[in-house]
Amino acid sequence: MDRWQAMRIFVKVAETESFAEAARHMNMSAPVVTRTIASLEDLIGARLFVRTTRSVKMTEAGSRYLGDCRRILADIAEAEATAGGAYATPTGTLSVTAPALFGQMYVLPIVIGYLDAYSDARARTLFVDRPINMIEDGMDVAVRIGHLPDSGFTAVKVGAVRHVICGAPDYFDRHGVPATPADLRDHRIAAATSAWASPEWRFAGDHKVTTTPTLQCNTNEAAITAARRGWGLTRVLHYQIGPALVAGELQVVLGDFEEPPLPIHLLYPEGRSAPAKVRAFIDMAVPILRDNRLLN
Repeated sequence: MDRWQAMRIFVKVAETESFAEAARHMNMSAPVVTRTIASLEDLIGARLFVRTTRSVKMTEAGSRYLGDCRRILADIAEAEATAGGAYATPTGTLSVTAPALFGQMYVLPIVIGYLDAYSDARARTLFVDRPINMIEDGMDVAVRIGHLPDSGFTAVKVGAVRHVICGAPDYFDRHGVPATPADLRDHRIAAATSAWASPEWRFAGDHKVTTTPTLQCNTNEAAITAARRGWGLTRVLHYQIGPALVAGELQVVLGDFEEPPLPIHLLYPEGRSAPAKVRAFIDMAVPILRDNRLLN
């Protein structure tokens, strides 16, 4: 048995939670993948996966072995890439994903700068407001907003974002400024239902308000536009209204009642063995995002 190849197959099965999916990703037949895992389990003397008709889940021994395999495979990949010169200059297509508005406002300019800096590089972006599987979707780097589950990926914190209530200055001139979350019941609300499906808005100190939005919008941009025009208040992530805050078109209220901010991370799978295209982008993106006062 080729131990190195067996480890690669094991890692792929662990990531996809499927023998068939792992086989498809590695251009193999499912029986070959199944036999390889069985042989690996015989060699180790422990079950690595619990198989049912519907799922494949790692055992405790498998979870421990996965970390070791990833480290060993990363060392091998780094040695090969260093010997072959692949780590010298960014080449190939860099794939980056981020939440839709965050990607358009803050990630795309960095991607463009990356392409300007490295003439042999190409890039692909996927800006969507839904969770994606980085491995299955072929992503090299992901922006994640929120607390991260354990994944084995490398995560670099670049900032934090707040949930804020905002409105236009002329709206507050006409209707007054809410002093507590309970005062929101007396104001017109434009809610972005795609991001805030629950009518209950939570605040620090166990404060919570059940809102009845007068206007429901399927995008954050629409709710922000309504607020900028002085129609009412909305609740969004702080970065989404950055330009409007700088321009004085919107202002934040109830800041003393905000929940703790959500962290922003750059996530990538390869760790210290990341290829040049990933390392170059991370080196460029981290200081730019950290220096952005709207994100920190």
